[in-house]
Amino acid sequence: MRWKRTIQLLDVHAEGEIGRVAIGGVPKIPGETIAAQLHWLNTDPKGDELRRFLCLEPRGAPIGSVNLLLPARHPEADAAFIILQPDQAHASSGSNSICVTTALLESGIVEMQEPETIVTLETAAGLVKATATCRDGRCEKVKLTMVPSFVHELDVEIDTPHWGRIKADLCYGGIFYALVDVGQIGLTIEKANAAGLVQAGMILKELINRDIKVVHPEIPAISGVAYVMFRDSEADGTVRTCTTMWPGRADRSPCGTGNSANLAALHARGKAKVGDVFTSKSIIGSEFEVGLQALTEVAGRPAVIPTITGRGFTFGLTQVALDPFDPHPGGFALTDVWGPSAGEI
Repeated sequence: MRWKRTIQLLDVHAEGEIGRVAIGGVPKIPGETIAAQLHWLNTDPKGDELRRFLCLEPRGAPIGSVNLLLPARHPEADAAFIILQPDQAHASSGSNSICVTTALLESGIVEMQEPETIVTLETAAGLVKATATCRDGRCEKVKLTMVPSFVHELDVEIDTPHWGRIKADLCYGGIFYALVDVGQIGLTIEKANAAGLVQAGMILKELINRDIKVVHPEIPAISGVAYVMFRDSEADGTVRTCTTMWPGRADRSPCGTGNSANLAALHARGKAKVGDVFTSKSIIGSEFEVGLQALTEVAGRPAVIPTITGRGFTFGLTQVALDPFDPHPGGFALTDVWGPSAGEI
């Protein structure tokens, strides 16, 4: 073969959300820390080229993420990773942490111990402890101890041309979220409303980031509202979520970092305490178990330590390659599939 570049991907999904894991051929990413490597991927043309190669057409697709496995920098970490998505590289993700843990154990990169294996993952947001329940060579479920999550501001008012004035909670759960009660946009969280939800999410994200600046007080590489997550509650206390992601799609999982951010909001309102555990359902009905493990602080702000439990499933092995004569080495995105927000990318 005359390929110019090849990267091997283990295909995994967590409760329906695809999180492919790059297990071979990952180039060296500059930076002394994972946060610095995240910054390089988002600011250097070569980092942009790598993300486009893996995430855009004709080799990539709008749905899902690609996780770059990297050498761990922290002495306690077993592996490090950064999440690549069509819009940019991201610092943290619950579903992708489950995918990476499942990939590490089922591929043998990290030795599986039954009935339980603990894997420490290093992300740009900090260390994530993954406790995997294992049996017969399979990773049955993963419980994540997430990074500290906190409220940036509750009940932020946003003037919109479509729904009038709505309120959102701006919270951090590994990345920044705008959390919006879905009734404010006149929809419910169900499959039939997916297109309307993601269109609303893209509009709100643009409005919020235009007017409001959020930066992590200790990790400057993490800034801006990454996603709008719509939320609702059911009679039995189950939280229903739909995280909306560029270029206009719904997270198929209940969303680990989004539920971590929401847990910070619930605690700030006195609706969650240490020891509480509840179920979160996604737009397709898949579930995460969400727990409040402990309280802490981030730069003097009250924060919570969430736990997220879900399942990962491997479904394939892919080798992505670049032909040196390919006229589309930088990839592309068309509005017929990627939506109007794709523009000329």
